[in-house]
Amino acid sequence: MKEIRKQHNPETFLIGAILAIVGGYLDAYTYISRGQVFANAQTGNIMLFSIHLASGNLLGALSYIPPILAFIIGIALSEYIKKRMDGGRILWQQYILLLELAIIITVSFLPQGSVYGIRYQTIANVLISFVCSLQVQSFRRFRGIFCATTMCTGNLRSGVEAMSKYASGKNKTDLRTALKFYAIVLFFIIGAVIGTLLTNLFMEKSVIFCAAGLVLAIILLFF
Repeated sequence: MKEIRKQHNPETFLIGAILAIVGGYLDAYTYISRGQVFANAQTGNIMLFSIHLASGNLLGALSYIPPILAFIIGIALSEYIKKRMDGGRILWQQYILLLELAIIITVSFLPQGSVYGIRYQTIANVLISFVCSLQVQSFRRFRGIFCATTMCTGNLRSGVEAMSKYASGKNKTDLRTALKFYAIVLFFIIGAVIGTLLTNLFMEKSVIFCAAGLVLAIILLFF
């Protein structure tokens, strides 16, 4: 008979709050120290790719392809890890967080600007895009709600929708759902504020502080 292993629950709200802080931090970090870009979501990159393409600036358009591809590869890799590692003694999400941790540490050693023709800013943004794709695909549900920890648009929409339902039906479940979405957005903001303060002090090295949040999340998944 196949052994049934007890799995820990990665869907606690505390895990969601920690990862939302990390998500907000990374957005502030890439904007301030890595060329004023938002690497967490790809809507802006796709839009800028389209603008440059329409303007005939093919080289400029191609510069937005690497982070988009990194995001796509991250989603696919997350699903692969889930398929291969699910059901083990260690949660497959913990492997994801360990991979994120390794990449974040790598980014902290990348200088700003270009050195010997190597555009380290681009490399850093591509790696952050990869990290965010891993996180957004692997952690999508917390305390019964489906949300993202690396962006806010969907969470705001879902929060307003739930609050509108509560206003019309006075169902407290809808109110609790709305408050969960708003809380995730709030923690994202907190992460962005912390990221702004620390990045202004330590610039490209400041991303290493995200490691603390990832390590904490990994540890909490054991309990």
